[in-house]
Amino acid sequence: MKLLPRSSKVLAAVAGSALLCCSLAAAAQELKVGYVNSERVLREAAPAKAAQTRLESEFGKREKELVDQASRLKSAAEKLEKEAPTLSETERGRRQRELVEQDRDIQRRRREFQEDLTQRKNEELATVVERANRVIKQIFEQDKYDLILQEAIFAGPRVDITDKVIKALNSAAPAPR
Repeated sequence: MKLLPRSSKVLAAVAGSALLCCSLAAAAQELKVGYVNSERVLREAAPAKAAQTRLESEFGKREKELVDQASRLKSAAEKLEKEAPTLSETERGRRQRELVEQDRDIQRRRREFQEDLTQRKNEELATVVERANRVIKQIFEQDKYDLILQEAIFAGPRVDITDKVIKALNSAAPAPR
């Protein structure tokens, strides 16, 4: 008979949980909640697109130079491979060392390029995020939201204000450069 009191406790706990869920749902109906899909904002808003364009124009030339250098190195390595049987040992060794040196130089330049690009991306991203957060705060205050989330597992279209944020960002004056 010890089983009966224990099951009563379980039933009471389940009933209490259900009551808590119902009261939370009722409270949530009184709250004005919004959700912003930050990933979409950073992909679709005009300031984010402008930042991407700036990065492409700033780093495009360097990236092309790196690709061209790598292509030339590959061609030189293929040429050495074809000519290797006819070259003297010293000439083959000298050309192999040159190729290794060129490869190191390309790898170093590629790392520097990646570090510079990452730093600039972070700077541009921070600027866009700051502007987006200001717009979200304006919407929060103007439309009297109780809560606006930027991370959610699920959000229905009724609370999704991403389009509103993107529209506000697109119509805002461009940031000074």
